[in-house]
Amino acid sequence: MSNKAVVTCALTGVLTNPQQHPVPVTVEQMAAAAKEAFDAGASIMHVHFRDQRPNLGHLPSWDPDVAGPIIEAIRAACPGVIINMSTGVMGPDISGPSACMERVKPEIAACNAGTLNYLRVRSNGQWAWPPMIFDNPVEKVQQFLDVMAKTGAKPEFECFDVGIVRSVGMYAKAGMTDGDHAEYNFVMGVESGMPADPDLLPILHKLKPSAAPWQVTAIGRAEIWPLHRRTAELGGHLRTGVEDTFYLPDGSRCRGNGDLVEMLVRYAQEAGRSVASPAEARELLLNTA
Repeated sequence: MSNKAVVTCALTGVLTNPQQHPVPVTVEQMAAAAKEAFDAGASIMHVHFRDQRPNLGHLPSWDPDVAGPIIEAIRAACPGVIINMSTGVMGPDISGPSACMERVKPEIAACNAGTLNYLRVRSNGQWAWPPMIFDNPVEKVQQFLDVMAKTGAKPEFECFDVGIVRSVGMYAKAGMTDGDHAEYNFVMGVESGMPADPDLLPILHKLKPSAAPWQVTAIGRAEIWPLHRRTAELGGHLRTGVEDTFYLPDGSRCRGNGDLVEMLVRYAQEAGRSVASPAEARELLLNTA
């Protein structure tokens, strides 16, 4: 177990409405949110891009001319920060994320490693949204890996269920990725995926190569914080941000990303670990000084 904990901040998310929640949208807001998280201890920014047109900030954008200024502003506000770019799209067309990767050259890129029925049912029995399939067949995963290799991004394999975790090992056997050093992100808390249950962590840990770095994305409200604490105790890297939650352990709403990152830093320290600087995070995850 590494004594250094790498902290990632998920700055904004995909569709959350900025008129209802404290999510950054504009170039200036994204840079300010990143600096707040960076100053609190995050060395990696996981970035989604939002439509910059008036009143459309709740929608995603794959325009390289939107992505470029956002990443430039984040890098200027946070010297040495590591950029982790989201790539998730539904359907076979990955031209948007590919163009953005080519423009901003992220050091890490999310690689959604398998298909999931993306579902949620409200307490009244109604679907929260029309049932959808987040499709990530092997050929699509390979296309993303090819673009990542071309642009110099290390894939971070996002795993929404146990079968997807096991699939990453198969990708390695098939020669698609370096299994020993593949970076695993256990996404827990999506209602149709793995629950945000700390008891799952030892099982997930056994399913990856011993040398492969791992982290947890915990999605939910105050109930996710015991999962973060256990992740810190077991040697995993840590991620939070307003993409994943708006709630602190006591159930109160956060003011923004800084509050959430500060709590993760505290959990790392209480587990006897120090928080990695950007240079240390590069050494741990990217094998570069």
